[in-house]
Amino acid sequence: MARYEELAGKRILVTGAASGIGLATAARFAAEGSRVAILDVNRPALEKALTENPAFEGGLCADVSDPESVCEAFAELDGLFGGIDVLVANAGISVRSDFVDITPEQWDRVLGINLRGIFLCAKEAARRMLAQKSGVILMTASSNGTEGHRWYADYNASKAGVILLAKTMALELAPFVRVNAVCPGYVLTPMQKAEYTPEQLERVNEGIPMKRHAEPEEIGALYAFLASSDAAYITGADIRIDGGETAGLYS
Repeated sequence: MARYEELAGKRILVTGAASGIGLATAARFAAEGSRVAILDVNRPALEKALTENPAFEGGLCADVSDPESVCEAFAELDGLFGGIDVLVANAGISVRSDFVDITPEQWDRVLGINLRGIFLCAKEAARRMLAQKSGVILMTASSNGTEGHRWYADYNASKAGVILLAKTMALELAPFVRVNAVCPGYVLTPMQKAEYTPEQLERVNEGIPMKRHAEPEEIGALYAFLASSDAAYITGADIRIDGGETAGLYS
């Protein structure tokens, strides 16, 4: 359901959008009447998402950790839309590992996609937005980037980096471009289901005040709000959407 009339016709790019939070976010912007392009490294999943969501205007297959691939994708976006109004830099991965078992290759891969990838995409978007003197850059961080969590040292470090990247960019790109980081807690995505058994999911839910995971669509709704004029004075923020999980030290 459309709620933000000003998002109609806006040019939106969502990365990591073939599934999960990215796909739900892209669908929400399409419902708002925005012009939506999705980007993902998984071509079959990308094509499936495009087939199942005819409102999306384009799909870009790119590796966000590769500067050349990102530049080519944004050049393709220029041809499609002639620019960009909102970037949702969402592409990310996680690997459950003990800290002492993380290899340099795993570390580089996780940081390469989760942090370097957001940096590369945000830089391309920022250059275009500064030239037109308007735009919004939104990044998927995580509640894991705000405090320690076992078994995800590389992921946690990458998401903490995203938060500080967003804050620094917000200072440098104001007043024309707003930049914010969204920090989801547990979200019921395909990636989450692949990492946790149903029993593990239930144990996690018991530790969340709302007693459930978020739905991807709830994260997409927050992105739509942050891109709208209702959020015109919000920049440099890291906004948690975690069902109260990090509201207190002990539950």
